[in-house]
Amino acid sequence: MNEKFDRRVTPARPDIAAKHLEGRIESARFVEGVVMQVKEGVVDLKREPRPDAALDTQALYGERFTVYDEDEEGWAWGQLESDGYVGWIAANTLWSKVYAPTHRVNTLRTFVYPGPSIKAPALFAAPLGAEFGIVGQREEFLVTGEGGYVFATHLSPIDSFESDFVAVAERLIGAPYLWGGRSALGIDCSGLIQTGLRLAGLSAPRDSDMQQSGLGAEVAPGAPLQRGDLIFWRGHVGVMRDATELLHANAAHMLVTSEPLALVRARNIERGAGDVTAIRRLEHK
Repeated sequence: MNEKFDRRVTPARPDIAAKHLEGRIESARFVEGVVMQVKEGVVDLKREPRPDAALDTQALYGERFTVYDEDEEGWAWGQLESDGYVGWIAANTLWSKVYAPTHRVNTLRTFVYPGPSIKAPALFAAPLGAEFGIVGQREEFLVTGEGGYVFATHLSPIDSFESDFVAVAERLIGAPYLWGGRSALGIDCSGLIQTGLRLAGLSAPRDSDMQQSGLGAEVAPGAPLQRGDLIFWRGHVGVMRDATELLHANAAHMLVTSEPLALVRARNIERGAGDVTAIRRLEHK
């Protein structure tokens, strides 16, 4: 039996697949994965194991990634735990020291230092949403399990969530547009929505078509819009800040911008991208 599956969220290839899929799909062999953790700030998840391959999404520091296969060029193939996305990641950006996260970055970016000093050369930058296992505090810094120091107010307890996911997305206004991006250094339309929802304690799939089919309830055409409504086009999504203003990461400006929904609709129609395909409203925002 070979079930129809979405390659984006199903760890299966003709030559290898996750053990839990055995009996459901056809593959040459099935393996148990090895859970590892991302050890760099932002890491690309590629469609194929080469540097110039298409960027599908990104993994953030502290996220877990189950490895099912590695090639001779240093690429690991597997699945992100956070949203289930499958792809290739540079194996040297992962480590086997898996910890339970206790805190999450609440600013657009924060630096990790080798000691409790802002004058020390930073080890790396961690983006909004990155996760740390904190083991102590020294002065104004929280100490990570890996011996790094992060400014305390830049982290929030892992079980503390934002009350308004749109407000999270609004912090990213002006961030550059990047297909597959998930940070303030570059983010795409569905990444913006996913990031906002994640920090508000709501899970969301990665891509806009998945979000259209999996989030909220449909709003009837012509009904009054409100803050938090998700507006979908074919291959694009944005969120309403109020009844008229749309926030979205878009290729028209190559930025995260806020602009009237009516203007965006007219521009998309003029450029051949079509009109709105769906409006979805979440029960909790």
